[in-house]
This record gives sequence, structure tokens and C-alpha cells, in this order.
Amino acid sequence: MKWQPTVKEYQLFLKIERGLSDNTIESYTRDINKLLIFLEDNQIKQTPVSIDLDTIQQFIYEISKYVAATSQARIISGLRNFFDYLVFEDYRKDNPTDLIETPKTGRKLPDTLSEDEIDQLINAIDLSHPQGERNRTIIETIYSCGLRVSEVISLKLSDLFFDEGFIKVLGKGNKERFTPINYATQKYINFYIKVIRSHISPKKGHEDTLFLNRRGKGLTRQMIFAIIKDLSIKIDLNKKIGPHTLRHSFATHLLKGGADLRAIQQMLGHESITTTEV
Repeated sequence: MKWQPTVKEYQLFLKIERGLSDNTIESYTRDINKLLIFLEDNQIKQTPVSIDLDTIQQFIYEISKYVAATSQARIISGLRNFFDYLVFEDYRKDNPTDLIETPKTGRKLPDTLSEDEIDQLINAIDLSHPQGERNRTIIETIYSCGLRVSEVISLKLSDLFFDEGFIKVLGKGNKERFTPINYATQKYINFYIKVIRSHISPKKGHEDTLFLNRRGKGLTRQMIFAIIKDLSIKIDLNKKIGPHTLRHSFATHLLKGGADLRAIQQMLGHESITTTEV
């Protein structure tokens, strides 16, 4: 049994059987590829079926020299899932990662912004060009609905149910949820659609995509990160932030305002209430 064909089978399993997103599958694959690079560099000729605990432990020891405990824990978890799949498919009788201890990482509380800092970010947007109006609408939507970056770039015109006060969101694992959207954000989106987006010719396949770039295609995750990073520099914000910071801030501000934790869990699309508690 060779590594590459087996990894491709595993990717199909994650997509079809478990319904995971492309980003999650890519993350799992990166963990396996780190192991493959280690095997190649050390000229270790072991297959997915023959690789043993000692080899995995050597690999973990090597990466521990330059990888933080949280990343080690994630890599071990990724490999454990891969070997669980091999056991499930009867390729192996055991999982060589079962006896490997995961480093203790503790709980790191996510960074958040105050309401004043969010206002500063939005006020720093240059509205003199069409992209400024679009960027303001994107940030308002992420913050007021608590969206992931993947969720905001995949929003469609057909996902907007403003009469009912909701938008339909495609979350992790292609799971759909309906999230409340306030009237102010609805106004920003409607303005963007009528005044900005109406002057862009969508490329084929992007006719229903809400947020477009100047060439009529959907935005990338990297573009959203860059927009927020540039704004944080502009206002001299001494925090490392990204789209997820706005999502964390949304949840924190709701909680401080007296919202129910389970309601926040549903709005964020978390499977576990523990994630929401953090």
C-alpha cells in the first residue's frame, strides 16, 4: 500500500462520508504530508500499513523542536484520524498513535476587540471608492452575524431573507444554519447590491455570489485578511487580528449584553457548547 493513493482515498472519505469542508480536508492532509516529509528525509521505507509507534514517536520528537504544543496536538490529532480511517477500512488492525500522549496546551482565550475599536476599524475605511463600500459591508456582516471568513465569502444573494430577518449560512462540513441579521446591516448590504454590485458583471459561476471583486469573481480568504490587517495598521491597533477576531468579538459582546450562551452557540454554528464557552 502506497502513501499517495491512500491519502487520496482518505480525502474522498472525509469529503463524502464525513461531509468536511475543503479547508478542513486540506488541514488534515498537511499533517500527513509533514509525516511523509519526515519519512523521506530519514529514508524510512514504511507504508501506511507497516508504520509503527516508534517511527511516529521519532516524528513527533523531531517536530517538537520547532513546533508549538498546540500545533503538535493538532498534528497528532490529524494523524490519529488518518490511522483510525485505516483501521475502519480494515487496512490495519491497530492505530500506532493510540499510545502517544497529546501535549497539554491549556485554553487560550481568543483575542477580541472592544466596540470602540470595531467602530474605529469601520470608520477608517475609505468610502471614496466602490471597494470601500464593499469592505465596510463585509466587516459589518462578519461582526453583526458572527460569521467565519469562509462563510462570508460564500454568501449568496439567494441566502438573504431580509423580510424574515435572517441569512442562510453555509458553515463547516457544509452544514446550513439561519442567522439573524440586524436592520442596519441589511441596509448596508442592500446599498452595496444596488449601488456597487449592480455595476459589476459577474463571471460565470459567480452570478449569485454576494461579494465580488472588481473582475466579477468571488473574494478569497486572503483578501479578507488583508483588508482587516490594513485597517488595523491604519488605526495603529496594537493587536494581531483577523476575520475571526470580529467573530469572537460578536460572541463576547452578545454575552456581555445578557444573551443566552446556547443561543450564541446556535448563531455561531458551534457543535460543542465548550467551544462557545471559550
